[in-house]
Parts: sequence; structure tokens; C-alpha cells
Amino acid sequence: MPATPSGTARPDQERHRRLASQLNDMIPGADTLRISLTDPNHRWPHPHASAVDMAGHPIPITRVTAKVASRWVLRTWPDADWSLPHTLDLGTAELALAGRGR
Repeated sequence: MPATPSGTARPDQERHRRLASQLNDMIPGADTLRISLTDPNHRWPHPHASAVDMAGHPIPITRVTAKVASRWVLRTWPDADWSLPHTLDLGTAELALAGRGR
């Protein structure tokens, strides 16, 4: 693995930050996104996202926004175990299993 100069982010970290910034623009006021393959409106695995503000209150998002956001996150972290829901912190661009960390 090539060395990274001090103070520069690895390419994947920069990609994660760009995605978090884009999602922040797409869903104003969102602090975190919960991403899973269990959309409550479908019986089969289906990408789904829900947004929460800093106070922990849900932010309403459209079905299209939820689908687009979840697909972007799934593609950015393809190696994550998507059989379990994950939470993306939009401030730090860190992905964690839902219910863990922040």
C-alpha cells in the first residue's frame, strides 16, 4: 500500500467526505442517515434510507430521495455487511452499524 503524505486523506476517505457533503445538500438539516435493505413498504430486500436531525428527530424525505441516498451509500461502501442496517454520520462521513457508536 503506498504511503500517504502527512495531512492528506486517502482517496476513499475523500470519496466518503464528498458523499456526505452531497447528502447534506440533498437532505438539509440531516445529521445522520440510517441505511438498510429493509424498506418498510417492501417484502424483499430493497435499499432504504431515513434521515435524522441533530436532536434525533426524523426528517421527512421522499421515496426517491431515500432510494437515491441509500444506493449512493451502498455503492460507496460495497464491503459493508448490508444484511444489517448502518448509520452514516454526515458530519464525519463515518459509517457504523446502526445502534453503535454515535
